[in-house]
Amino acid sequence: MKDSTPFRKAWIWAVLIIIALLLLSSESGTNRQWNLLDKIVVETTGPLQRLFTYAVDAVENFWLEYFYLVGVRRENRELRRQVQQLMLENSRYRELLSTYERLQALLKFKETFKEPVAAARVIGRDPSGWFRSVIVDKGEIDGITMDMPVVNARGVVGRIVSVSPHYSKVLLIIDQNSSVDCLIQRTRDRGMVKGLSEELCEVAYIVKSSDVRLDDVVITSGLGGVFPKGLPLGKVIRVEQRPGELFKEVEMRPAVDFSKLEEVLIILRKSTPFE
Repeated sequence: MKDSTPFRKAWIWAVLIIIALLLLSSESGTNRQWNLLDKIVVETTGPLQRLFTYAVDAVENFWLEYFYLVGVRRENRELRRQVQQLMLENSRYRELLSTYERLQALLKFKETFKEPVAAARVIGRDPSGWFRSVIVDKGEIDGITMDMPVVNARGVVGRIVSVSPHYSKVLLIIDQNSSVDCLIQRTRDRGMVKGLSEELCEVAYIVKSSDVRLDDVVITSGLGGVFPKGLPLGKVIRVEQRPGELFKEVEMRPAVDFSKLEEVLIILRKSTPFE
């Protein structure tokens, strides 16, 4: 059996200290000067009281800090949630503002036409991948028919090549099967815009005597019976004359950014052989 003497001694000392503290406290209300026994008790128990006080203060501070940190953590989680919500709302507002600005530009462009127009939203690309075309959310019930021209605020987008009751397919001018009769606005030279890539078109049949230059604006000629005259097609970015060739090699950057095509206007006009 283990010796319990140390524990017994500790208990005795604890009891004595408690008795001494009680005696001191019972006399605290008097003005009597400490006697020798009082001083011995104070000097003996003082360090223990100080240690006890430090321990109590440490425990109290620990719990206060702990609950404070718990509160801060909970507050941080709530603040992060609010920040994420505000960022989402801000993103939505920016998108609404961007859509509003695009529609405003489209509305101003719409006012330049004498013919009626129908606004449409691009809802998809051609799934086959064989053609550079888009699907819009307007169809036969909206008065859409074949070969109607499609534009946006920057210029010519393409023409209607397929129609269903609620949707239509637009062949873009950047498609290799597309061709649009055009004019060099400054020189009035006539040519034909043909698609090469999403950022490039060829301006074919520009005679070698033409004074076409870089940054010349290319517009629709009005011939061909599809597009009204004077719509922007793009700007010339390359001109080259090869020896022995009848025509210059001219390349054009389209006015429309087809990588960001979202809303368009369909001009409700019947195709005519001459403008």
